Amino acid sequence: INAEYGEEEEEEEEEESEDEEEDEEEDDEDSYDSASSDEELSYRDRITARAVRADRTKDPNVLRAPIFCVLGHVDTGKTTILDKLRRTNVQEGEAGGITQQIGATNVPIENIIKECSHLDLPELRIPGMLIIDTPGHESFSNLRSRGSSLCDMAILVVDIMHGLEQQTIESINLLKKRRTPFVIALNKIDRLYEWKIMNKVPVEEAIKKQKKITRDEFEDRSKQALLQIAENGLNARLFYDNPDFKTYISVVPVSGISGDGMADLLTLACELSQKMLGPQLVYKNVLEAMVMEVKAIHGLGTTVDIILRNGQIKEGDQVVLSGIEGAFATTVRAVLTPHPMKEMRVKNNYIQHKVVKAAQGIKICARDNMDKTLAGMPVYVAKYPEESEILIADANKALKEELKSIKLAPEGVYVQASTLGSLEALLQFLKDSKIKYSGVSIGPVHKKDVMKASVMLQHDKEFACLLAFDVKVERDAQETADSLGVRIFTADIIYHLFDQFMGYKDELKQRRKEENRNSAVFPCRLRIIPTCIFNTRDPIVMGVTVINGILKPGTPICVPSKEFVYLGVITSLEMNNKQIESATTGLDVCIKIENIGGDAPKLYGRHFDENDVLVSKITRESIDILKEFFRDDMTKENWKLIVELKKLFEIM
Repeated sequence: INAEYGEEEEEEEEEESEDEEEDEEEDDEDSYDSASSDEELSYRDRITARAVRADRTKDPNVLRAPIFCVLGHVDTGKTTILDKLRRTNVQEGEAGGITQQIGATNVPIENIIKECSHLDLPELRIPGMLIIDTPGHESFSNLRSRGSSLCDMAILVVDIMHGLEQQTIESINLLKKRRTPFVIALNKIDRLYEWKIMNKVPVEEAIKKQKKITRDEFEDRSKQALLQIAENGLNARLFYDNPDFKTYISVVPVSGISGDGMADLLTLACELSQKMLGPQLVYKNVLEAMVMEVKAIHGLGTTVDIILRNGQIKEGDQVVLSGIEGAFATTVRAVLTPHPMKEMRVKNNYIQHKVVKAAQGIKICARDNMDKTLAGMPVYVAKYPEESEILIADANKALKEELKSIKLAPEGVYVQASTLGSLEALLQFLKDSKIKYSGVSIGPVHKKDVMKASVMLQHDKEFACLLAFDVKVERDAQETADSLGVRIFTADIIYHLFDQFMGYKDELKQRRKEENRNSAVFPCRLRIIPTCIFNTRDPIVMGVTVINGILKPGTPICVPSKEFVYLGVITSLEMNNKQIESATTGLDVCIKIENIGGDAPKLYGRHFDENDVLVSKITRESIDILKEFFRDDMTKENWKLIVELKKLFEIM
């Protein structure tokens, strides 16, 4: 940077410093320092030098709020525990009561002290807690891993009634892999037989005051849970019996419904975070932040939810974000936070700030390209315009790895979701279900999205549909879809969307099956019963035994031993004087063969007799139809017969 630029920057900062708050003054001085003393350094060296300086000048007595991640299996009560903590009701507002996005809640220290007033609280130096709620269902493993990658400590929720379940074990492996300390909340103790609510006393005391039958059930179920935890390679103890918090994982019995044990969980979480995370929680002025969700909000446009782990973000900052089409720089228009003790996911009035310090869940509005932002990627702040290019290159490098997961197929369904986190989860679910996707988008469904999905009408009608997850469908989009023949499936639970699509797929398959029923020729080999010849010529009516295969009306019949002479098509089947739809190996039935096709009618006794075996006349086309639409109606033996007949008819 040249000397003139440095002088201009110095003058500007001197003018602004009179009106800025103390925090921002320090930040401006820091910027000034880097402008003057690091003049000779390259831009990248300057960024590094700034980080080193921030690390050197940090105050060990100033701590940021620890970030807690709530993990566990679906329906173990993660959101209910947080609802009890916040005294909110997010869980009821969620589709099917299932968390489908990550939510962040800021809990100020005053609320923690108030909640734990009946317990002996240690001296708390942290300014509060930031709690992240992650989805439990297996489809959302990407969101769980995203949450746990930026948390300092985790709360693993286990249902005392069911013990460890699939996603709980996955979460344990995730935490082991990341070496993240955690405590276990043994939830739903209120479900124990004749449990009496005592949420204003320590949970150990509450358990002792229960009836013997309740205490016995708690002992049995908690021992079972501890045994399952041990089977997964971890030592765990009930927190009040824990001799060493570093050797054994603490298990806190709680109830998200009644509130029993909630204060104990909060106290333990705060105490352990201060003891175990000490240096990690020291605030330093270097930005550590990650994009959690990308959302379109009425009145604000596309906004980005960010978890600010360290450092600060202020209005007017030049931020670098990773996008679907590559990283980009944009200017922050507004920095918003939810009210304390409120969820970021819940629509409410936000508080606007000039500057926000870590740790906090924030929402930022910026000038452009926000809808292209990728969730799960870091956020960078450029102090000077020249630094943006370096940071964009860094972000693109990190982005390459992330984009490998979104691979579009040439043919497939069009997928749309409200947030990128939900989209990733849905795409993973479709991938696991072997459903291809050819296009993706975020936000409400517009006419242009339907037009993109309609391209599949030319390729495969099965994929000419749009899966809209937790988004609104605009009226013009629905009208366009109806006129073009594109199906739009909407749902706010991933599995419902999947069920709808599979139902549509089955319906389409059934329709195609009916359309091709007349062209399908099932393999069969028939032996004539000589005592049951009822009519010898058009129509030929006779009794036959099915040697092997499936005999159905509409099957063309020929005689291979008589130079493949074509007899006609079976128009009806009877057994015991009753019409039947099909006959399988070993059955004796009466068949009517009508001469359809214009050839001279064939006569029993002249063109063929009881010594000849009759077979269905298959073709390459009929075999392909069986493979595509009637595979479920065919057995292994039938396919073997197809192979034999292919050789007989010399079909390639």
